[in-house]
Amino acid sequence: MSNSEWNDPEANVLPEKIEKLSDNDEIPDVPESKRKRVVVVGLGMVGISFIEKLMKFDVKRREYDVIVIGEEAHLAYNRVGLTSFFQHREVENLYLNPASWYASMPEGSLSYHLNTMVSSVDTEKKTVETSKGDTVPYDILVLATGSDALLPRHTPGHEAKGVFVYRTIEDLQKLIDFSATKKGGVGAVVGGGLLGLEAAKAMMDLEEFSKVKLIERNRWVLSRQLDGDAGSMVVEQVTALGLDVLLSKRVGKINTDADNSVTGVVFEDGEQMDCSCICFAIGIKARDELARKSGIKCADRGGGIIINPDMSNSAPDVYAVGECASWENQTFGLIAPGIEMADILAFNLTQAKAHASRTFKSPDLSTKLKLLGVEVASFGDFFADRDGPKNLPAKGRGAKKEGEKDSKDAVRGLTEGPPPSPVKALTYKDPFQQVYKKYLFTMDGKYLLGGMMIGDTSDYVKLVPMVKNRKPLDVPPSQFIIGANKGDDNSDELEDDTQICSCHNVLKGDVTRAVKDGTCKSIGDVKSCTKAGTGCGGCMPLVQTIFNKTMASMGNEVKNHLCPHFDYSRADLFNIIYVKKLQSFTEIMEQCGKDPQSLGCEACKPTLGSIIASLYNKHIMDDERRGLQETNDRFLANIQRDGTFSVVPRVSGGEITANKLIVIGTVAKKYNLYCKITGGQRIDMFGAKKQDLPKIWQELVDGGMESGHAYGKSLRTVKSCVGSTWCRYGIGDSVGMAVRLEERYKSIRSPHKFKGGVSGCVRECAEAQNKDFGLIATDKGYNVYVGGNGGAKPRHSELLAKDVPPDDVVPILDRYISFYIRTADKLQRTARWIENLPGGIKYLREVILEDKLGIAADLEQQMNDLVGKFFCEWTEVLQSPQRMKLFSQFANTDEGVENVEKVVVRGQHRPAMWPKESVTEDFRGKQWSTLTWQPLAKSDQFTDSATGSSLAVKRGDTQLAIFKVKGQYYASQQMCPHKRAFVLSDGLIGDDNKTDKLWVSCPYHKRNYELKGESAGKCGNDESVSIATFPVEAREDGHVYVKLPPIEELDGVLGTEKFKIKAADTETKEFEEVDKKLKTQKGRKAIQASHLQNGLGEEGKAQKILSGGERGSNGIDW
Repeated sequence: MSNSEWNDPEANVLPEKIEKLSDNDEIPDVPESKRKRVVVVGLGMVGISFIEKLMKFDVKRREYDVIVIGEEAHLAYNRVGLTSFFQHREVENLYLNPASWYASMPEGSLSYHLNTMVSSVDTEKKTVETSKGDTVPYDILVLATGSDALLPRHTPGHEAKGVFVYRTIEDLQKLIDFSATKKGGVGAVVGGGLLGLEAAKAMMDLEEFSKVKLIERNRWVLSRQLDGDAGSMVVEQVTALGLDVLLSKRVGKINTDADNSVTGVVFEDGEQMDCSCICFAIGIKARDELARKSGIKCADRGGGIIINPDMSNSAPDVYAVGECASWENQTFGLIAPGIEMADILAFNLTQAKAHASRTFKSPDLSTKLKLLGVEVASFGDFFADRDGPKNLPAKGRGAKKEGEKDSKDAVRGLTEGPPPSPVKALTYKDPFQQVYKKYLFTMDGKYLLGGMMIGDTSDYVKLVPMVKNRKPLDVPPSQFIIGANKGDDNSDELEDDTQICSCHNVLKGDVTRAVKDGTCKSIGDVKSCTKAGTGCGGCMPLVQTIFNKTMASMGNEVKNHLCPHFDYSRADLFNIIYVKKLQSFTEIMEQCGKDPQSLGCEACKPTLGSIIASLYNKHIMDDERRGLQETNDRFLANIQRDGTFSVVPRVSGGEITANKLIVIGTVAKKYNLYCKITGGQRIDMFGAKKQDLPKIWQELVDGGMESGHAYGKSLRTVKSCVGSTWCRYGIGDSVGMAVRLEERYKSIRSPHKFKGGVSGCVRECAEAQNKDFGLIATDKGYNVYVGGNGGAKPRHSELLAKDVPPDDVVPILDRYISFYIRTADKLQRTARWIENLPGGIKYLREVILEDKLGIAADLEQQMNDLVGKFFCEWTEVLQSPQRMKLFSQFANTDEGVENVEKVVVRGQHRPAMWPKESVTEDFRGKQWSTLTWQPLAKSDQFTDSATGSSLAVKRGDTQLAIFKVKGQYYASQQMCPHKRAFVLSDGLIGDDNKTDKLWVSCPYHKRNYELKGESAGKCGNDESVSIATFPVEAREDGHVYVKLPPIEELDGVLGTEKFKIKAADTETKEFEEVDKKLKTQKGRKAIQASHLQNGLGEEGKAQKILSGGERGSNGIDW
């Protein structure tokens, strides 16, 4: 693309226009004192674009004088056309405007300073300081500082001779000079994006290297513009042109010689490659350091000067445009959005007095380039099929947009699930001519949304306006692609590029390929190889299905092994443990495990803990079982995102007395807990500190309440309507039945949580038909439904038995629940379990109602045994001093620490929102100044459990985790960098004796951090995060010592205050636009308000009650 194409068309002829205006005396003679001074920092493509447009708009006004300060020694040049510099080596050939253009502007209207850096901005005095010591005042400041090329400074060897970036003329000149000294060597480019392919072409054009190799971490190039098919075709074409392309490769280290010159690279997978020169083109980072230094608000993660839609920011009369600007947490590496920003700002500064101001909206990211001779283009919403359409066109005046929801759609969405993505793709692929086209349309084919093209981009200029103008098409979509094969559409099958695990971005194709090439022969292998299911675990049913179908298609036996530590499924293990009467982890590992000495892992431990509890119902906090439990079960409460816990007392059937409400209200008020009525008809109290849990439950148990087991994979609630006890339509006593069922099945552990419901008539107010088991009263008893659930994949329940007399309900449910506990897979809800049973609901009826397997009596007895062993887990804790000790936040101090700031919402406190980005600081590689041994815990605070023992300690402002495993101690930071959660001491410990790996799994999202060896601190399933680890040892004096740096240094790196989540950093005005539309929350009053005249309001009334009315009491001191 020529330089002039990047200029404003009118700006190109501006010198002639100015000359003509001057000749006609049409340029206003505005005194300098009346003109505002606009200082532009940065003379890049966006900076000059703003100047061009401002000059164009202002030439007849003369309201502004512009001073532009450029850091480079050159006038604004075409950075997009840098590659051509290797051919002509003339900087002037890249200038967007010649020096004469600047000189032709009206006198005093434009001046520039080259080779000058702005060192600071004083937003109060409205001045900028330059590196040359000059002070330049401004009325308006425009920051167009652009971006810097990223250099992976965490990569060993990045400072070697022969390492370059591809960003400026100076970068290119250095590369040219260096390549002349390495004739015949191998040149490498890291990064397969637009810039990487440009850099690769440049290195090939130098003709100094015998070979040029492109290293890309993804599975295809141009992954931000193209899908896998298109990107792979580009790889084929550039490979044919002589470029070696290495995909799915990450540089782990740069090898150097004694002279610190590049000799090659070592990839993270251990492979090596020789090369003498490396050019990194892996992305950019917004240059916001000047703004940060000057107190202008910048984005904490991702960088960039935070701008409003009019380009303004936190400082008055200061604007930012281009790659240095962060709009809605986005920065843009393409030039087009920056030019659009420049256009809007110039317009608003000159035209907004007589016209509505313009605002920056979602930019057009269309791109058309010729890279290494390959035509590439993407336009409009080119990933609408993958990500969903960003904005659909309206069909007509007053018509609803396709895909837009009205109130009926919203209700339908809640009941029937979200509709499919309103996009259809038309694809044409010609491997012979190397042409690929994919165009995306609305479902009716009336509107073109976007697309991508390889090889033949001739239609680009025609298609882009169609997308922008959003006008209906007058031809059928098929006419856009000649010769495209329609193909067969199998909507039941997911495409290989469908993301099935969002935690680790695993595609269906990743799983199927790993199975087909023999890498993975069990579901445990799939998790280890692809990381699918090792995050939140929500994708595991889908992963299991894909694995099963792929194995079946190959004619192979499906091995549903629990994890790499066992060659058995959960159901197999349950039966072995049941028959052999195994009761401890050690016994199970010796009898069933592949390695009797193994610690297990975060996948198998909770399953074994659940099986043991399902069979023997012993306290899960006892030493030999506590190490098997997830954090919720370890502390008998649901851990929340701020590290506090929620407290849910049992409210059987949703029935509760006024006295128990008083008890709950008293506890919630005393401990300042956030209260919420759950969908299961009970009260959830959030924000309880770990160390307060025993005190809270002491009061609840003392008030006649017991654990609601909301923390366990067990029965949650049995929801009910009031039924015949109050309702005039009620047929059965739904409350009475619900209370009895909840009291019977409470505390029973199962493969996953399960819920019940009882409705008193067919009006179904308890929603029993979307529960794991549900009853609906009939004239003859109850219809029993099973296998329903809400959640991510809702399922309506199926009828198991009809018109069941009340007396027969319990035996049927006993058999059903016992059979589920015995045969379901790990973390499998009843819905998926029934779907996977041979014969489904028909087979289940035969087993439960007809006793096809002859085990009905055994199933009932199993349930009776469990019910007979019931105990309230919290009551047992309160009666055990040893268990009570486990509820301290730190083992070495009673001091409590809050890790997340609180925000007041509707009169209650909640934690500030999580940050969107992880902490990617290299904690693992931190080099400390000095380390000294510090006693932080006592040996007797740990147990010698086969599953490991751990606790948290505090030194200074830093939280640490100490682990004891097989007699050895390990120590790390307490914070998991993924979500800045201080929880690692509560994580499950896992190992792999074959590879000698030991890790702790974060309780929140299963980031696994290694604890020993050279890889200590490394995250095994998320390369972006790591943790610091420290030497630790137990001594004869009974203390456990950790070798740590000085407190100040430790706190500076890992201090709690540094990483505490603060509302100012993470809170957004999520409902701002909604509230504007609603204007008010109908009927809702402030805490102090009442609808009654002179009413006391919520707080006043509560205080009056608690103080004993008007009897003069001062009330309760909370």
